[in-house]
Amino acid sequence: MHNTHWERWIPKQILEQNEIETTMNLLLKLFLPLVGFLLVLGGLLYVFQEKLIFFPQKLKRNFQFHFQQEFEEINITAVDGTILNSLLFKSENSKGLVFYLHGNAGNLNNWGGVAEVYTDLNYDVFLLDYRGFGKSEGTIKSEKQLFNDNQIAYDALKKKYNEEEITILGHSIGTGLAAKLASTNHPKRLILLTPYYSMADLVKNIYPYVPSFLLKYNLKTNEYLKNCKMPIVIFHGDEDEVVYYGSSLKLKEELKSDVELITLSGQSHNGVNENENYKVEIAKILKN
Repeated sequence: MHNTHWERWIPKQILEQNEIETTMNLLLKLFLPLVGFLLVLGGLLYVFQEKLIFFPQKLKRNFQFHFQQEFEEINITAVDGTILNSLLFKSENSKGLVFYLHGNAGNLNNWGGVAEVYTDLNYDVFLLDYRGFGKSEGTIKSEKQLFNDNQIAYDALKKKYNEEEITILGHSIGTGLAAKLASTNHPKRLILLTPYYSMADLVKNIYPYVPSFLLKYNLKTNEYLKNCKMPIVIFHGDEDEVVYYGSSLKLKEELKSDVELITLSGQSHNGVNENENYKVEIAKILKN
């Protein structure tokens, strides 16, 4: 009796084990391709990250800029010998310099038009094209490379202007770069147009399923600002569809009185320099 029960019990256990193994094999067949797909996707996101963040437009080396105000074209040599193209717009009675780090698309031919807003307020304006933008050589490969390029350009301008006369201004992608540059220098003030709290925070807001560890460009604006000793002013439109307005609210909440936040009602991401309220407020800020 006992032997009969034992003989029946063994096949049942074997059957259950077979069922478990079959289920596990099925799960593995389904799971492994998914893991492989995610790994490939993650690898592509990492390798081609620059193409997802930066949208440069090239210009021929012999391209001639034409603007309705006085300007000088300046080539700056980076550490590795890469030539970076820039423009310096001159005002009639200069009170100082606006060192302008532009957004993630276009080139100086597109961005040069913003200079008039500041030259009308008696400030010279310096605009730098990042690697691969406009007539600048090379390609962007890391945030450290960007930081170094901006610092070299800044050092070149300090030979022309006293640092206490320089305003660093960052626009969109340029806000993290401007915050970093200001954090390691001593400009008179820092102005950020439509800043992100950090690149990881922005990506999380737009693509919540992309893991932050894949980011090569962290651009931690919030951390850089903690090391800035100069006055900081933020402008952000409350209808910004690219960098969500909450980014600036978070920066203001974190830094409290160290930051002045000016909200541009009804303003989207593009066209801040053309906003009439912005022109009024920036004139007050740059008055002194």
